[in-house]
Amino acid sequence: MFGERLISGIFLVAFAIAAIWAGGNVLLGVVAVLSLIGQFELYRVIKVEKSALGFLGYGATIAYECLLFFEKTQYVQVFIFAVMLLFMATYVIAYPKFVFKDIAMSVTGIIYVTMMLSSMYQVRVMNGGFYLVWIVFLSAWGSDTCAYCVGKLIGKHKLPSKLSPKKTIEGCSGGVIGAAILAGVYAYIFKDELAAQGCSIALFTVVGGLGAICSQIGDLTASAIKRNYDIKDYGHLIPGHGGIMDRFDSILFTAPLAYIFFTFL
Repeated sequence: MFGERLISGIFLVAFAIAAIWAGGNVLLGVVAVLSLIGQFELYRVIKVEKSALGFLGYGATIAYECLLFFEKTQYVQVFIFAVMLLFMATYVIAYPKFVFKDIAMSVTGIIYVTMMLSSMYQVRVMNGGFYLVWIVFLSAWGSDTCAYCVGKLIGKHKLPSKLSPKKTIEGCSGGVIGAAILAGVYAYIFKDELAAQGCSIALFTVVGGLGAICSQIGDLTASAIKRNYDIKDYGHLIPGHGGIMDRFDSILFTAPLAYIFFTFL
C-alpha cells in the first residue's frame, strides 16, 4: 500500500511540474479535465452524476473554461447568474424529481471544484506567474507531508475535531511551519524573480503559512462531505490516494488563496 501510494505520489508531482512548466493552454486543458473528473466524483456522491443536473454542471464547467481560454473573465458574474437560472429552471420543470439539496450541491460543485481549481491556471498566467504558482503546491503538498511526519514523530494531542481523529495539534502546526519554511527557502532561491513582482521573501513565507492553513481546511472540508454521505473515498482513479477530489482537496483551497493574494499584491 505504501509503495503504491509512493509511486502514485511521485507520478503526481512529476505530472504537476510538467503541466505548470508548460502553462498556457496545456495547463488550462489539464485543469479542465481534472475539474470535470472531480465534478463527476462529487456528483456521484449525491447521485446526480448522470442526471440533467450533472450534465448541466459539466456544461457549465466547459463554458467557464472557455471564458478563461478566450480571456473573458469580466463575464464571470453573468456566467454565475446564467448557471443559477438554468439550475433553478431545471429544478421547477423536473419537480419533484430533485430536492433543493441536489441543486445546492450541483451548483457548489461548479464553484468548489471548477472555479476554485482554475485559480491555479489564473495565477500561472499572471506576470511572473511561473514563479508565483509554485506556492500552491508548496502550501498544499508541503503542508501535508510535514504534518504527516511531525504528527508521526511527536504528535500527542488530538485535534479537537470529529472529522479526522488521527490528526494532532502538533502535526497540524508542523504542517504550517514546514510549509512556511519551504516557501521561505523557495523565495530565497528565486528572490530576484519574486521581487520583480513585488513579493519579498518574508511575504512569500507568510503566504506559504497561510496557504498551509487553507490546505488543512480544504482537507477537512473534503472529509466533512465524505462523512455526511458516508463514503471513504471519492474514487479510485489514483492508486493509494483515491480520486481526484481526495488528492486535490487541499489544492482547491490553496490555489484561490494564491490568486486572491497575488491579485491584490
